[in-house]
Amino acid sequence: MNSTLRSANVAAPTAVIADRSRSVRSFSRGVVNSKASSIRQVLSLSSKFMGDGSALVRAGSAPVRDNMRSHSQNIVAGMESAVQVSKGEKPQFPFVKIVGQEDMKLGLILNIIDPTLGGVLIMGDRGTAKSMSVRSLAAILPMIDVVQGDAYNSNPNIPGEMGPDAKKRFMAGETLATGKKRISVVELPLGATEDRICGTIDIERALTDGVKAYEPGLLAKANRGILYVDEVNLLEDGLVDVVLDSAASGWNTVEREGVSISHPAKFIMVGSGSEEEGELRPQLLDRFGLNVQVRTIMDIELRTEMATNRMMFDRNKFGYLATCQEESDALTAKLNACRERLFSVKLDPALSLKISEVCSNLNVDGLRGDIVTNRCAKAHAAWCGRDQVTGEDVARVIVMCLSHRLRKDPMDKMDGGFKVVMEYQRVFGAKAPRVASTPEAELQVLQNKQKEEASKAVTEKVKEKAKGGAWDPSSLGRK
Repeated sequence: MNSTLRSANVAAPTAVIADRSRSVRSFSRGVVNSKASSIRQVLSLSSKFMGDGSALVRAGSAPVRDNMRSHSQNIVAGMESAVQVSKGEKPQFPFVKIVGQEDMKLGLILNIIDPTLGGVLIMGDRGTAKSMSVRSLAAILPMIDVVQGDAYNSNPNIPGEMGPDAKKRFMAGETLATGKKRISVVELPLGATEDRICGTIDIERALTDGVKAYEPGLLAKANRGILYVDEVNLLEDGLVDVVLDSAASGWNTVEREGVSISHPAKFIMVGSGSEEEGELRPQLLDRFGLNVQVRTIMDIELRTEMATNRMMFDRNKFGYLATCQEESDALTAKLNACRERLFSVKLDPALSLKISEVCSNLNVDGLRGDIVTNRCAKAHAAWCGRDQVTGEDVARVIVMCLSHRLRKDPMDKMDGGFKVVMEYQRVFGAKAPRVASTPEAELQVLQNKQKEEASKAVTEKVKEKAKGGAWDPSSLGRK
């Protein structure tokens, strides 16, 4: 009895499920058939009105088609222009509108004129346009000749400055396609790894083609350009050593994962940072050609001008850049002329002897200080439009060339720049160069200047009152 009931209970749901499945299948077929018929109707209507023998064609619908075609072309052109704008470079504040930081701007300009100076280290207060100045260089850098499609920015005229691929093609007698390219500014982020900087094996080609290929890193991209490291004092010492070694030798050698390759890596090393976040090791400081100390602007007029320029730029970036384009082009042309004039600049041996005497008296380790000061003085003479180096050129650059190379005594509170100034004045017997002072010292100078102006104004007022026809008792003794 129980088995009969169980079999009946099982059979009844089975029949119900079978009926429901048949109804679902029939409903699905109906939906599909209705959609298919709808699609066929749409296709028939479209072929009726848009086909080659359509009524629109017979009715003379060529203008309509032309309008539709032109409208679609306009849409595509607008999309392409929007894509180009989105892929464009981010607008940077113009270099020519940075005021009050002449030492920093001069250090960057001298390295552009002579890339063999060894770069520049910019240290100073927060918010003093350190990063902005370096990034703004991209708009004023000169153009150089490169091999088209080469990842190393190879020089098509000098085989020793070519990448491995371009050099192999050149030695085989192939004519290399060349082009013009602006010197690039490559930024090295703090989170970069050694394989991203130096380059590593190309995993994609290894998996797809089964060959060992080299994927260039940031050093290859920065060849013949500028490599910028913001907050360089926070970068790992090992990465700094790798970058500075490549900058000094001009080559990057990679030996890893079965890949052995060497390629040119001649670039201008630029680092910036705040002294409050830590200092670099003396060995690393010595590898930078120039060192510039940036202080907060205390002059009211310069502060106002700089703040106004920045607000105008933020309000309309492209419009503000357009107003500065002529001035930026003039600076680029001057840089090109200075780079060509540098080869004809001459340095008197007597000045070289005095430079070496200053370095020796300051106990500067090594000869980098002597070499950089001589080269920097020639670059400054070229910047000033002269073919002969003078003592003024040496005075302008000697502080930024030697201040970071002096041995630091924890008990000595005198800044290295002031030591260089004192020794320069003793050896050259000339007026000491200007040294960037602290914000407190600059503020004190401004306050003293204001007091002098106020006292001068009071004196002039007294003199004006005396000229008003008042009787002078001293005139009684005159004949």
